[in-house]
This record gives sequence, C-alpha cells and structure tokens, in this order.
Amino acid sequence: MRGEQLGDLTAFLAVAEERSFTQAAAKLGVSQSALSHTVRRLEARIGIRLLNRTTRSVAPTEGGERLLSTLRPAMERIDEELEALSALRDKPAGTIRITTAEHAVNMIIWPVLTKLLPQYPDINVELSIDYHLTDIVAERFDAGIRIGEQVAKDMIAVRIGPDMRMAVVGAPTYFATRKRPKTPQDLATHDCINLRLPSSGGLYAWEFEKGERALNVRVEGHLVLNNVDQMLKAATLGFGLAYLPEDQVLAHVAEGRLIRVLADWCPPFPGYHLYYPSRRQPSAAFALLVDALRYRKK
Repeated sequence: MRGEQLGDLTAFLAVAEERSFTQAAAKLGVSQSALSHTVRRLEARIGIRLLNRTTRSVAPTEGGERLLSTLRPAMERIDEELEALSALRDKPAGTIRITTAEHAVNMIIWPVLTKLLPQYPDINVELSIDYHLTDIVAERFDAGIRIGEQVAKDMIAVRIGPDMRMAVVGAPTYFATRKRPKTPQDLATHDCINLRLPSSGGLYAWEFEKGERALNVRVEGHLVLNNVDQMLKAATLGFGLAYLPEDQVLAHVAEGRLIRVLADWCPPFPGYHLYYPSRRQPSAAFALLVDALRYRKK
C-alpha cells in the first residue's frame, strides 16, 4: 500500500468516527476542503460511495460501515505496535488514556502520579472523569478504573485498591429532631439525599446487605445531586441522610460533624480495579503505571 492510500484511509476513518468533516479536519490538522477532496479521491478509486453527506450530518454508507469495521481494528493494532516500540527507548514514554470515577482519582491515582510522573517525564497521562460504564475499546481508552463488580469478564483486571464499604450518615442537627434508622426500611420516614446516575439518568437505589438478606432501597428527599462531594457537603449541612463511600466520611464522623447509622447493613465489597482488553500488548509506560497502581496489602 502506497503512502497516499494509507493517508486516504486515515482521512476516511477520522470523518467516519467524528461524523463531521469539520471536526475531523481539526483533528487531523488539515483544511476541510482538503479532507473532502481526499475522501472523494478514495471513493473514486474504490468505486463506491463511503459516506452519506447532508448539510447537518455525515454517516457511513453500508460500504463505509464495512470498511470501517475492518479499518478501525487494523489502525488500532498499528497504534499499539508503534506505542510498544517505546519500550526500546531508555525510558518509558507515551500517552496513557484512562476513564475513571472521581473518587478513584482522589483516593488512588493522585498519590501514585505525584510520585511516578516526576521520575518519568516522557510519560503523559490523560484522565477522563466519567461515571458511565464506558466502552474503553470503542472510545479508544487504554484502560478503565471501576469497582470490581462492574468490570466485564473478558477484560484483564488488576486490583488497585482495598475493599470498600458504603456509609449512611447525617449531621447532628438533622438527628436532633429525627430518630436514627435501625433498618433500611426506616429510611422511608427520613429525608435522603438522592444521587442522579449519569449513566441511566435514574436515581441510585441504596444497596444494603446483612447475612444472606440483600435490599435495594429507593429513598426520597428534598435534594437530588449528581456529585458525591456535593452530597457530602449537603449531609454536613443537615439537609438529610447521604449514602457515601466510607473513606470519605470517617474523618467527619470521628470529629462529630456526621453521625453514622446502619453500619451493620453495609458490608465490604471489592474495591477499585484497573481493567484493559486481553488482546492489548502493554507498552513499557502502561506496564509501569499498572505496576505502580497495583494494590499491595500493607
């Protein structure tokens, strides 16, 4: 394959993935007219239309979808091989893209990166804070970080954190006029701070377990938020009960700003894992980061 043909395929791939000549041109660093000419040249050489174009959208034709399904994994494989060549350098290098939840960044990733990156200036890390269960292959992430029970079975998973627990907490001012709940069913008489799930748009059901009994409880209250830090703040201000990761509330409980309830209904569960496709060939930089994040019991 000549260099011009490879360039034409790269141009088509960018437009098909971005669904926009404008965005693809910006991504490739070329003019929109030059990109359009390149795609038309590819279509003329193949003899079929690859993209349907309207004034508002661009979408692959049936032939375009077929070429895209072949081209995308081939290009990803080339990118992986080029990245793997960095292992031949004196120092690991390259960019590592990770999708993760904000809580994992604060509790696990930052402490590791503050030590690792100054030692390896040729390594770049891109963190995408996201609560969705992102398809890391389709979105071209190198890895994802989620709690253990959310990781797909076909992924390689590396434990990077200890077991976790959730905690139900409220401010002393809130409990001044309320009885403390003794069972999850008692939450029906309490103001609870709800979490709006960005992945589905629904409200998160609080999960409880005791012995062999498991309950998912739909709670009600005056506040609905989509950020854990804001839920913690609302709880300390007395707006109601919040259901939060234990490590975020322990200091507040110890200092009397929050009171914990239903602890016997909140058992430990598998903590954060870093996961990536089993077919991925790790670069030296990626392998170094994974090893640095790997959980080791103290």
